[in-house]
Amino acid sequence: MTHATPQNPPLAAALILLATVFIAGTTLLAKALGTETLGPALPALEISQGRFVFAFLGISTAVVLMRQKIRAPHWGLHIGRSSFGWGGVTLMFAAVAFIPLADATAISFLNPVIGMVLAIPFLGETVGKWRWLAALIALVGAMVLLRPTPESFQPAALLALGAALAMGAELVFIKKLAGREPPLQILWVNNLIGMLIASAAASLVWQMPTLPQWGALAALGLMMACAQACFINGMARADASYVAPFAYATLVFAALYDALIFGVLPDGISLLGAGIILSGAGLLAWRESVNGKRPSVTLRRPAP
Repeated sequence: MTHATPQNPPLAAALILLATVFIAGTTLLAKALGTETLGPALPALEISQGRFVFAFLGISTAVVLMRQKIRAPHWGLHIGRSSFGWGGVTLMFAAVAFIPLADATAISFLNPVIGMVLAIPFLGETVGKWRWLAALIALVGAMVLLRPTPESFQPAALLALGAALAMGAELVFIKKLAGREPPLQILWVNNLIGMLIASAAASLVWQMPTLPQWGALAALGLMMACAQACFINGMARADASYVAPFAYATLVFAALYDALIFGVLPDGISLLGAGIILSGAGLLAWRESVNGKRPSVTLRRPAP
């Protein structure tokens, strides 16, 4: 028997907003670690390892305290999800060391659009004209942020684009995992596999962090664990169509952190590109909510 979580839209909105505070905070710490703010710049692979190691420790503590039993994980889906998740996180951490947090965050918002496209061959979903329009709008925004002229092109923005691609692929696995296992179990297994992958990769470039960097790595991982917990609990307490817009506050907090800590203010191109991407992502979220109100006949049921 399953027990539905009581619906509480105001609490759901607050939890999603809190998650965005934490998520933007992780990119801020990644930027500090990837530059020389806290000592010699750490490689993105090592920053990603810290994110997964300390997040795993935090989530493991929750598993013990809540007495969550880990039962029969679908290892194939988890490995696919965690591999793309690790790739997306690592590329994102690499990107924020070179471009403004707001730009990297805005480009990462392409991931639901990419997930939509990948759902066609891998989940058997049918995509209508409104969804394609949303994808086109978001891609135009990404091209604006890439600044595709010889004078202003940002090569590092391609790292953020790669992060969006990886996160979009991760969404396919998340959809396949949805409803199969308890959320806390999914988080624990995801961070366990991510930690193993990240540690193997980081061993190739690992260097001893300074004491402030150790603190930042621990804070980064624990903030990500908190963000995941807030996001899952927020999604459980209200319709996805209601909470989705609040997730875009990540962009606001990322820009705020960048301005306060690094003195980086978004220029006109950043504001334009981010606005276009958010318009496309918002249109896609609206269409998802409309489609969610009627039975779907185009999505193949996952194999048991």
